[in-house]
Amino acid sequence: MWVIGGVLIFLAIKKEMEPSLLLPIGFGAILVNLPFSGAIDQVIDGVTERGALSILFDAGIANELFPLLLFVGIGAMIDFGPLLTNPKMMLFGAAAQFGIFFTLSMASLVGFDLNDAASIAIIGAADGPTSIFVASYFNSNYLGQITMAAYSYMALVPIIQPAVIKLVTTKKERRIRMHYEQKKISKTTRILFPILVTMIAGLVAPRSVALIGFLMFGNLIRECGVLDSLSETAQKQLANLITIFLGITIASQMKAENFITFPTLLILFLGLIAFIFDTFAGVVFAKILNLFTKNKVNPMIGAAGISAFPMSARVVHKMGLKEDPQNFLLMHAAGANVSGQIASVIAGGLIISLIH
Repeated sequence: MWVIGGVLIFLAIKKEMEPSLLLPIGFGAILVNLPFSGAIDQVIDGVTERGALSILFDAGIANELFPLLLFVGIGAMIDFGPLLTNPKMMLFGAAAQFGIFFTLSMASLVGFDLNDAASIAIIGAADGPTSIFVASYFNSNYLGQITMAAYSYMALVPIIQPAVIKLVTTKKERRIRMHYEQKKISKTTRILFPILVTMIAGLVAPRSVALIGFLMFGNLIRECGVLDSLSETAQKQLANLITIFLGITIASQMKAENFITFPTLLILFLGLIAFIFDTFAGVVFAKILNLFTKNKVNPMIGAAGISAFPMSARVVHKMGLKEDPQNFLLMHAAGANVSGQIASVIAGGLIISLIH
């Protein structure tokens, strides 16, 4: 576990792969695996008392508080303008959640109980806080493994997605140009959007209300125009503080006797499958859509329907420019990407509703 912790720290610092999470997780993994570490439990005058990380886990992870607070910060960071400009991008966000449900079936077939299978499947949401929330809700035995897999694969989006996209698209398809019409989105629309999304999601998937509600509350703070200082606090101080505590607290579940096991390798494999099939489903959906529409969609846009924002949108944009230096896909990809943020949260709520 010391080696694993060191590798995570190396990837965070040297490779800049999700450093805000992988570095605390890596350091925490070393911390909790020191002999007689008092970070989890400590003996005082012959009495065993809970250590700092155990207290933080109960206060912020076991009751899903930390991931929900982090959603407020994420919501405040997101600009839904590209999606409001081209609402059909929401379709790609929905299509790119296929990997979650496919992996749920696979995890069940290989022997995980339903709660653990659901928790593992949500790695495909490409959304760390959603993965933590669902795994905590189901009291999964593999919270540490699921969290590490989710954030590791999010960091590997620039490697995983191009390989999958090239496998299922032709050069001609990757060169399809899309016209972007710049539209002015009214302030009223921007304010109503998070309110209406919360209401609709709550009716469709009631279990997602906490997730989608906190995300959209953060966005409402951003868009209302009268809470700029709170919006800035949510984006910076709140998000950064919760991220620090979230990472090192998750590491409390990474003790060697529970982590270095065959199920851990299986979870990493299933998480990769979830990511691959999310990307695959998004691209294939775009290709199918092109069979029935006059204005063709560049199939790579479908890959941006995952929740890894804004990494996936950037990957698609860069691939488009590589194929055709005059092909600017960023705004289309950003629209699909932010829709993926919403869709992944709703998918998490649906998973909870289906299992319970």
